Amino acid sequence: MPQREYRNVSIIGDGGMGTVLAMLLCEKGISTRMWGHDAAQLAEIERDRENRRFLPGYPVPESLAFETRDEHAMAGADLIVSAVPCQYIRRVWSRLRDHVPEGVPIVSVAKGIENGTLLRPTEILAEILGPKTPRAVLSGPTIADELARKLPATASAAAEDALLAERVQHTFTCAWFRVYSNTDVVGVELAGAMKNVIAIAGGIIDGIGAGDNCKAALLARGLAEITRLGLTMGAKEQTFSGLTGLGDLMVTCISPSGRNRSFGERIGQGQSLQQAKSATDSVIEGVATCESVAALAARYGAEMPIAQAVYEVLFENKPVRKAIDELMSRQLKAE
Repeated sequence: MPQREYRNVSIIGDGGMGTVLAMLLCEKGISTRMWGHDAAQLAEIERDRENRRFLPGYPVPESLAFETRDEHAMAGADLIVSAVPCQYIRRVWSRLRDHVPEGVPIVSVAKGIENGTLLRPTEILAEILGPKTPRAVLSGPTIADELARKLPATASAAAEDALLAERVQHTFTCAWFRVYSNTDVVGVELAGAMKNVIAIAGGIIDGIGAGDNCKAALLARGLAEITRLGLTMGAKEQTFSGLTGLGDLMVTCISPSGRNRSFGERIGQGQSLQQAKSATDSVIEGVATCESVAALAARYGAEMPIAQAVYEVLFENKPVRKAIDELMSRQLKAE
């Protein structure tokens, strides 16, 4: 019987999610190393045994190794985690591609859609590394700060190869983190990306004080939009009512720690796009994803009025109140 867990993992990316997954794996006794594009930032984490920039307040295990040399970042790994924000995947993996061990699977934890190409994270990886590189996704309602506190959480490991999905599932499952397996990579990645756009809208609602009734309507109708586009792109409908769809949408729209929701709240309070982005060091994936979603909706003819309204507020300077009024006055129809 093949081994159920991967035992030597390289994490590419030193952000909050990469760090908390490294902590989880080290606690399970899995040999784990972390690579980051900024050697100084990585050295700081290694010295302080804490990621003060992206996950402050939580000690990094002594067993976590750090590697700044590209040629050694993945040597000996039997699983690689791509914890790189979506818009940076192409740049990072183009730099590292000559050092990827042949046949070693890569599991992406990014949530986004690349601008211009409109590719999902695993599609970008396939384009850079070749289609023969095994690829999986780990996604779900996973606020990094809560994972670091070991609060109960769940996610889905998705891969077209069911056996790969199951091995990723077993690798990351622990007492406080339960992972389900899934084969709908398209749906899992699209849901994880698009919910960030709806979360920006949720934050805008909080920022202007539009109330809980409005937030509930946003969640319901936002999920309908996400599902509508996903189905036209080949995803499975049940994915959108699961952890990576409804589950991730809820936590991202509600949690005070949600980056996209918090960004939207600042927009609702009157800040400009640049002001709202510069309030945090973290990447606000939903901003770039909003551009891609608008382009995908146009390409596939999918009606997405909420996503379109967010796009117009962010990139066409439409006043928030006007965008809401237009959404509320759309032609009446059956649900």
